[in-house]
Amino acid sequence: MTEPLSIRIEKSFAAITPERWSRLAGTSRSGHGIYNPFLSHAYLSAMEESGSAIAKTGWLGHHTLLEDASGTLLGAIPGYLKSHSQGEYVFDHGWADAFERAGGQYYPKIQCSIPFTPATGPRLLVSEGQDEASVRATLAAGLQQVTRQLGVSSAHVTFLPEEELPFFEEAGYLHRTDQQFHFINAGYADHDAFLETLASRKRKALKKERRTAVENGITIDWLTGSDLTEDIWDQFFAFYMDTGSRKWGRPYLTRGFYSLIGERMADDILLVMAKRTGRYIAGAINFIGGDALYGRHWGSIEDHPFLHFEVCYHQAIDFALAKGLKRVEAGAQGEHKLARGYLPVTTHSVHFIAHPGLRRAVADHLERERRDVEHVGEYLEAHSPFRKGERQQQGPSRDEGEDCQ
Repeated sequence: MTEPLSIRIEKSFAAITPERWSRLAGTSRSGHGIYNPFLSHAYLSAMEESGSAIAKTGWLGHHTLLEDASGTLLGAIPGYLKSHSQGEYVFDHGWADAFERAGGQYYPKIQCSIPFTPATGPRLLVSEGQDEASVRATLAAGLQQVTRQLGVSSAHVTFLPEEELPFFEEAGYLHRTDQQFHFINAGYADHDAFLETLASRKRKALKKERRTAVENGITIDWLTGSDLTEDIWDQFFAFYMDTGSRKWGRPYLTRGFYSLIGERMADDILLVMAKRTGRYIAGAINFIGGDALYGRHWGSIEDHPFLHFEVCYHQAIDFALAKGLKRVEAGAQGEHKLARGYLPVTTHSVHFIAHPGLRRAVADHLERERRDVEHVGEYLEAHSPFRKGERQQQGPSRDEGEDCQ
């Protein structure tokens, strides 16, 4: 790149038009790159307009835009200036506590991620027709420069794909790993074909689990597109509030968020809803990407054995197989997913720490943590439910994976 370029921070997503944003890879079904629904203008603008991710909730928009002299958008990093570490799923509370006990000020910090969404996806977004490597390198270095200019403690880029790591590491960011559990579609004809790859005892257990989940007259519906009426959203939001209040204390998303995504991206949404005695009693929300189904959160107003597993995990596999999707990403954590055919996959984040002392301490911690994550992953893979020899047929290993709670 020889022409003058500039890094600009946009604090309001409303100031970025859908047409301009859709030129970036992965942000539109009709654009270039594999579509990621969480990077779409519809999803990110709904977070802001609904009051879910705004300054009042500790998420002040801080989107990094790379432009040429004429104002053409060449690349971007979605991000926020954060006053806390909630809703991120990559935990740095210990870093913040240690720094502040030593007299430092950890917050605000820059958080480059999708709010409340632990799903891997591009973070160094490049417009069509641009030199991908050059734009990525410029964005990674530019984010570090912005961090220093603002005088904040750090910048954190979470749930990025492994292919973006070299650009951040070259710019001096620290690498962190963690694990999720993903279902990998190895071309199964249906759920029964998938079950045939499991050890006999595991297969029988899952068949019994699925039968038990829908006892007591429970039926399961898939709702998408025009099925997503305001009445349906009211019912699902009641599940979300009931379960989320018990799980987190204060659910992150507002009722308005669901109306906005239902209006703007209904065809990218799958609600798996469980019904008993004529009314819905539980549901899980999933987002449909170009090659993956992303399970986000679930809720219920009645307790039934194994219903959570059926609605969140088994039904997601059924849908992915029916639609030919390559994988199901079932959210953060949850080793219980392993028994249901979801395999450990390494996730990645990078962190620029401005203070040399804090940086050294974090770097030492992350080196040990990466070894621990690797060892845990090896153990979990050795205890997968697949028959011996079947694991090699399931797709990418933990380190190669692209990446409902």
